[in-house]
Amino acid sequence: MDKLVRVTTIPLSLEKLLEGQLTFMSQHYQVIAVAADEKRLEKYGVDNDVETYTVELTRAITPIADLKAVFKLTSFLRKQKPLIIHSHTPKAGIISMLAGWLAGVPIRLHTVAGLPLLEVSGTKRKILDLVEKLTYKLAHKVFPNSFELKNIILDLEYANESKLKVLGNGSSNGIDTTYFDPQQYSENFKADLKSTLGMPQEDIVFVFVGRLVKEKGIEELVRAFNELRFNTPKCSLLLIGPFEQDLDPISEEIIQEIENNPKIVTTGYEPDVRPYFAIADVLTFPSYREGFPNVVLQAGAMSLPAIVTDINGCNEIIQDGENGIIVPVKSVEALKVAMKKLGDDVELRSRLTLNARHVIQEKYEREYFWQILLKEYKELESSLKHD
Repeated sequence: MDKLVRVTTIPLSLEKLLEGQLTFMSQHYQVIAVAADEKRLEKYGVDNDVETYTVELTRAITPIADLKAVFKLTSFLRKQKPLIIHSHTPKAGIISMLAGWLAGVPIRLHTVAGLPLLEVSGTKRKILDLVEKLTYKLAHKVFPNSFELKNIILDLEYANESKLKVLGNGSSNGIDTTYFDPQQYSENFKADLKSTLGMPQEDIVFVFVGRLVKEKGIEELVRAFNELRFNTPKCSLLLIGPFEQDLDPISEEIIQEIENNPKIVTTGYEPDVRPYFAIADVLTFPSYREGFPNVVLQAGAMSLPAIVTDINGCNEIIQDGENGIIVPVKSVEALKVAMKKLGDDVELRSRLTLNARHVIQEKYEREYFWQILLKEYKELESSLKHD
């Protein structure tokens, strides 16, 4: 059986962004998962029945460590002789494509699930631009996970259109709507969870899931919620995710507000977000940039309408007025108005709620996406044999 090497910077990406995908592919290839954090990666391998190999990768710019990673991965690839190497995340992308090229891997693929460099400027931006261009140059095919992201890549002239392909309707993994199903949670369960979290039963619950960092729009969300509370007191804000103050910190003022506001509830990182979606009424996701956000897919599958910013990925999953509301990036006022609208207008909220799950089932079912990716692998394999 041919070997398929899948590389991400950290195991969390394998666990969450590619959940189930490598296990599915192991029916067709000998799959090897590569990432940093040996202990967690090995656990992932056992849980998902795939082989693993640890390469220390970081999300920061670390030239010496990165060169060591390239040499280590190149040596591994030369021994393993895989047919395909397929990377995700920017750092894993450049390391994998360079190592794959040096080792002569026949099919080199990279998925783009967002461009962090869009929020960077100056010398650092120039370096990241060069890295991105080199990653795409060394790849045989690049998969942007949204149509808007593909357009951004073309505008930035990172690659020619012939090298780019969006799989299906977008996403990196689709969504399992049998797993994300609101029917699994009873009214009693939801009432108990609200009580445990100290949230009034009658409150409209706005939920955010993700890293609590500046580029996710957390500062705008907290400010909008604070303004909203004066007119709509029966509402709560539920924040699910870890703070990352070392990488992209939010201001001390907002931290204090989150900690001291009795109507803002935080849980930290949660491995299973479904119960929290089940007790929420609206997803608020005011991110500055995304690839194709899993959170918006998950919330939709759980029948939640979403308020999202007008950025790629978000504005492809959400149709304004059909399954959510789209607002401008970094606008506290627009976010507050949208939250008030969905909080006050029960009829509108009900209509968007009814549409939310149907849209996800129709366009983003996970098994459908896996079959599309497998077909892509097989077509590339076939074209290799005919060359």
